[in-house]
Amino acid sequence: MAVWHVRDFTPDDLEAVVRLDAESTTTDRAAVFRLSDVVAALQARNPSVVVMADGRLVGAAVGRVDGDRAWVLRIALHPAWRNLGIGSALLSALERRLRDAGARIVAALLPDEETGATALANSGFHPHRGLTYFEKPEVVSAQGATVLALLGAVMPEAGLWERLTGMADEKRLIERRLVLPLANPELADAHGVEPPRAVVLFGPPGTGKSTFAKAVAGRLGWPFVELFPSRLAAEDGLASGLGRRFEEVAQLDHVLLFIDEVEEVAGTRSLAAPASVGVVNELLKSIVRFRDRDGRLLVCATNSVTALDPAFLRHGRFDYVLPVGPPDSVARDVLWAGYTAKTGTAADTAVLAGASEGFTPADIRQVAMAVAQSVFERTLDTGERTQPSTQDYLEAIHRTRPTVSDTMAQEFADQAIRYGRV
Repeated sequence: MAVWHVRDFTPDDLEAVVRLDAESTTTDRAAVFRLSDVVAALQARNPSVVVMADGRLVGAAVGRVDGDRAWVLRIALHPAWRNLGIGSALLSALERRLRDAGARIVAALLPDEETGATALANSGFHPHRGLTYFEKPEVVSAQGATVLALLGAVMPEAGLWERLTGMADEKRLIERRLVLPLANPELADAHGVEPPRAVVLFGPPGTGKSTFAKAVAGRLGWPFVELFPSRLAAEDGLASGLGRRFEEVAQLDHVLLFIDEVEEVAGTRSLAAPASVGVVNELLKSIVRFRDRDGRLLVCATNSVTALDPAFLRHGRFDYVLPVGPPDSVARDVLWAGYTAKTGTAADTAVLAGASEGFTPADIRQVAMAVAQSVFERTLDTGERTQPSTQDYLEAIHRTRPTVSDTMAQEFADQAIRYGRV
């Protein structure tokens, strides 16, 4: 007759528990709680028990207490010691210790048919059918986190994309061409679609190219790294700095690399000094290497697509060249509605949209902030809280010069036809 007994886990058991974890699994599906979670719980001295038989560790149950809820992170049994009631004994012992630690609910989450499922059922744990397990894995490894810190990376908010108002046509185009293939690579591959590796956004200043790039990173859950040519030039020369920065980025599994005003490093070489030619050549070579791996996207933005070297825009380097122009009347109406809603005013947004022809999203934001400040000061001066009126906004609009003139708007329209690749 098999003789075994249950006792508390001790630090000397750690190596044996790790070894047992690999021997115990009965499914090829990944565990919800990783081995690193189990080890961390053990090292933090969370309630855990083991089974000893013939001087060997043949079973383990590891718990973790989170407030009044405790989790059974792992139930592990050596294959030769199954179906002897050991799993149920482990759970009973672990449950007592978890409740002594303050837990009022003891829960477990594991793949179907994994070791411990029978023991859980036999011990009075009730499965909740119809639930869906949601998971958002971290896309940055420990090594990657170090690289990101050196690169000054940020993790844009996931909700930034939803907060982008106005510019509906541009948003729809960027979502379909960039976000969806990158977010659904397997489905894209099944349809013969290659997720983009590099794109150019062009249009007048203030139209939201940088914001779109950050929003794409936030939507994908990827870190956002901006490359600043002026800093690279000051450090160790622009050409060598570009090559070094791209090599550092190559260590990351996922990243959106952004270069604003890319014409500074990719201008037409026929009129450039020899040093500038070397910079463009280095950038072109770096882009080719950047495209070799999945999970990365280079976004270059420019206010002047005509200033870019023709070789820079060649097919094979950039998948898309997307125009991001000034908002039309409908988009301006939406933008104004967003700002006026914050103040609770009943301003006529259609009138404001008509009066702000040529205004970029940045222009509209500037006017909205100026009106908010003015009304704030008026409230302080009079002691009575007031709301901004349509006239308040119109007066501020008339004092503001639009970023995009009629000439610039026409030039952009022509460039969209000539250079756009959507």
